[in-house]
Amino acid sequence: MTSEGLCMRCKGKGLCGRPYCPTLERFKNNKRLTKALSNQTTVFGPSPPSVFVGSYNYPSLSAGPLIPPSIDLPDLEFSEASEILREKVVKNPGFLEDSRLWHDLQMQDVISMRTALVRANTTFKPSDAKTDNPLLMKAQELALSAKPIDTEAWFKKPIVSDLKFDSMMMPMGPSGQVKNFNITENPKVPNAVDRIVYDTDALAKDAISELYQGNVSNEQMTRLMSIGLLGRDRKLVPTRWSITAIDDMTGKETIQRIKDYPHIREITVLTGEIFGNHFEILLLPGSFSYELLEVWMPQSVWNGEKTYIGQDHEDFYGKKQYSNLSGGYYAARLPVLEYLDAIKKQAFIFAVREIRPSYWAPLGVWVVREAARQSVENPKKMFETKEEALADMASRLQTPRAEWERETKLLYNQAVQMRIDSYYD
Repeated sequence: MTSEGLCMRCKGKGLCGRPYCPTLERFKNNKRLTKALSNQTTVFGPSPPSVFVGSYNYPSLSAGPLIPPSIDLPDLEFSEASEILREKVVKNPGFLEDSRLWHDLQMQDVISMRTALVRANTTFKPSDAKTDNPLLMKAQELALSAKPIDTEAWFKKPIVSDLKFDSMMMPMGPSGQVKNFNITENPKVPNAVDRIVYDTDALAKDAISELYQGNVSNEQMTRLMSIGLLGRDRKLVPTRWSITAIDDMTGKETIQRIKDYPHIREITVLTGEIFGNHFEILLLPGSFSYELLEVWMPQSVWNGEKTYIGQDHEDFYGKKQYSNLSGGYYAARLPVLEYLDAIKKQAFIFAVREIRPSYWAPLGVWVVREAARQSVENPKKMFETKEEALADMASRLQTPRAEWERETKLLYNQAVQMRIDSYYD
């Protein structure tokens, strides 16, 4: 495999054997927080709320709350939209965690606000979720809250400005080994969360199902799973694993419902874009199946000088193995499934995610989910034939149609099917 292809499959996981990832190193040299937090051994601020469980050195886990001490520091540099961003964060610290509100930000805005969060780390084992470790119990209490909660942490040594970028998770800021931390107010816990967390007989998948139906956000479900608050056999789970698990489980639950719906009647195209992640999504009448193409253009993050195209799919009977497209496969699928569930229809889903050079730094898999969601929320276009729909999609994609079209596995095996009841109101 070429080095470019390896980078696209690896995305910072270390498959090349190097002690560090050259792509990620480019983004770690931002020292704007170093001066502001130098020699600091304590931080105080409203956690969005947010917790993080790292996978490095698994099964040894580094976990704890994320606290924003820098909201009012004049040394904190934002991009051109700094005053707007600063106003939003000061007014609502929960803005720091809610990716659904970030559609109108710039990429540098996202990096700035996320790297303003200090990681207060403690070392745990997965099984520590079953213990009464006081630091873990405080982190779990924080994860229960749906609203920002004032948090204070004391560190063993001064905070280290070691910024983290990842294909799965949001950018993260400085960190330190925490000596102790306190929550200075009571968490505001949604009823659905309170009920399921204290149900130690419910399986994790059933707990997620109930939370999903209770409109609990993806971010909070990820926190609860990561910090060991769901299921019978409770364990700490790295955040990067929890993100994909939530997208996959909620997607599978939705698929089971839409399989019983009638086929969509109109050939429909959805389109949208966030931070250089452009989506074209085609819905065809027929039984549920799903195909995703990822087109990484030259000079986009992780990629070099050549276009790289990845493909994965599932049919009516589902997917048994983890996607070779990683978490983006499940994140892109979920908003489209939610749309079909809302209109009570099923369809064949063909999606093209074109990653453009303007996506210059990894922001996390939430970008994929929100770009797909933007496509669903934008005005829809209807067509008489599949060819007309594909031509329309190709007119907005920068990659020539022939390049991505030859990578598809399902699109041209998919006959446009109409159920007899589609002709009756």
